[in-house]
Amino acid sequence: MKVICQEITSSADQNTSLALRRRVFIEEQKVPPDREVDGLDAEAWHFAAKAGDRMIATCRVRLIDKTAKIERVAVLREFRGQGVGNALMRFVMQTLTRTESINLLKLSSQTTALPFYEKMGFKKKGAEYMDAGIPHHDMTLAVGKK
Repeated sequence: MKVICQEITSSADQNTSLALRRRVFIEEQKVPPDREVDGLDAEAWHFAAKAGDRMIATCRVRLIDKTAKIERVAVLREFRGQGVGNALMRFVMQTLTRTESINLLKLSSQTTALPFYEKMGFKKKGAEYMDAGIPHHDMTLAVGKK
């Protein structure tokens, strides 16, 4: 399966991304709708992974000062464990590290996904906490310019 990762630039892809997130977070993981749809999408940078014309993964990134906060990483269930999330995260990380003003990547990982992000260099910060009824850890990765 060939996966193409890209920035979301069309309103159609934006709508597809939101529907994919709704499917993964609200329907599958039972995240309350008001927690998933938080009103911050308009200020975020959105990314997608596609197999052909089908969007199979998505995420958003919010820039806060010199920190890029990676959020809402979602992969359709039938594509998990096939490297799709890895491809999307690598693409996002490469894109973000080319942005001169960013010196830190941050995310809130579901505890079950810690090994996935640790393999990419993220380090766990602080204690486990609950978010939307799911155990999470904050994680960071410094991205210094050379």
